Amino acid sequence: MTSLADLLASVFDRRKVWPAPARPSEKSIAELAFELVGSAGEASGLASAAAILAIYSSLDDASKLAFFRMLSVEMNISADKVRHALDLYEASPSRATYRDFAVAAEPPRQELIRRLNRVPGATGSLVRMRADLLRLGRGEPDLEALDLDFRHLFASWFNRGFLVLRPVSWESPAHILEKIIAYEAVHAIDSWDDLRRRLEPGDRRCFAFFHPAMPDEPLIFVEVALTQGIAHSIQTLLSENREENPVAEADTAVFYSISNCQPGLAGISFGNSLIKQVAADLSQELPGIRTFVTLSPMPGFTEWLSETGVDTKHVDVQALCALGAYFLAQAKDRKGMPFDAVARFHLGNGAILHQVHADADRSEKGLGQSAGLMVNYLYDLSRVAQNHERFATTGEVATSPQVRALCAQAEKLLHMEKTA
Repeated sequence: MTSLADLLASVFDRRKVWPAPARPSEKSIAELAFELVGSAGEASGLASAAAILAIYSSLDDASKLAFFRMLSVEMNISADKVRHALDLYEASPSRATYRDFAVAAEPPRQELIRRLNRVPGATGSLVRMRADLLRLGRGEPDLEALDLDFRHLFASWFNRGFLVLRPVSWESPAHILEKIIAYEAVHAIDSWDDLRRRLEPGDRRCFAFFHPAMPDEPLIFVEVALTQGIAHSIQTLLSENREENPVAEADTAVFYSISNCQPGLAGISFGNSLIKQVAADLSQELPGIRTFVTLSPMPGFTEWLSETGVDTKHVDVQALCALGAYFLAQAKDRKGMPFDAVARFHLGNGAILHQVHADADRSEKGLGQSAGLMVNYLYDLSRVAQNHERFATTGEVATSPQVRALCAQAEKLLHMEKTA
């Protein structure tokens, strides 16, 4: 870790040893919430906050939902006060009128969340609370508005400046390794032996972002294979019988699995920073590594194929790859963005849609969601900024010549299907 990260970690570690305030009374969670927002004393505020978190952790889903609905209504902004404060600011802009408008425009529940976070260890509890909110509040406009308050605060608390990048190895603490197994979302880790094959060999790496307030909880992690040339299939990379590649001969870093670990941090982007940081660190550690690519799944491809009416039983491997390239580069949703969420992520990060491979994932999941196809997104560190800018402003997808040729082939195939 950097010296700054060390300093942050030590600060948060000191916070963790503070004694947790005892529950002050048998008041309801709603009463305690209003008491906390109105509290001026630090000790009484910590006591109320600790009691709220303790009570919340014991609630069933129905009671949690009632708590969220109370926050969404009774701790919301007052539209009349906001309008009045804005009128005063427009009539006489000043520090005072702007402050009054800012106070009126911030719902009390934001301050509640901030004060809850003063309790040692509360950050992880609040992340889990938001996970409950996302799970229980889907489809309720008031609760979706409440989530924006969580998201607004989390975007500041979990910004890149506070995150610590750490390698995860076979020598890492067992409780961290257990979470890597549990949180792996792309290619399931079936056993400790499977995990060992991914972490122990010299041609394998794993890196995770941590937050000093949640030092035992990875936020996101990436698994990397150091190879000679670009990998074409996941079964080759993860084979039990593969031979270890000499690291000195490796010229490519393959990011083959990226997993978000905390449902309560959905929408708080870490992946962009993670990939670029890992690529920069690896290029410094291993100057022979010149190529940085992913080997990524294509979730939704088979569903899209079904909707197009293409009969894959009569499509050869080359045509299937062509359709896969078209799906990633040219098939768009109503917002003009690629259908594929993984594609949106990597293209939004400035990657190049480089190559599509057939028979690349023969697992049940891989065959079911993408007909066995996988794709390489190429991270050319000298071009990611301009690629990101073009994708963000015009929706332009950066593609390799191979992918452009495949897309042209797919267009002919789809035209034949329409006219048949």
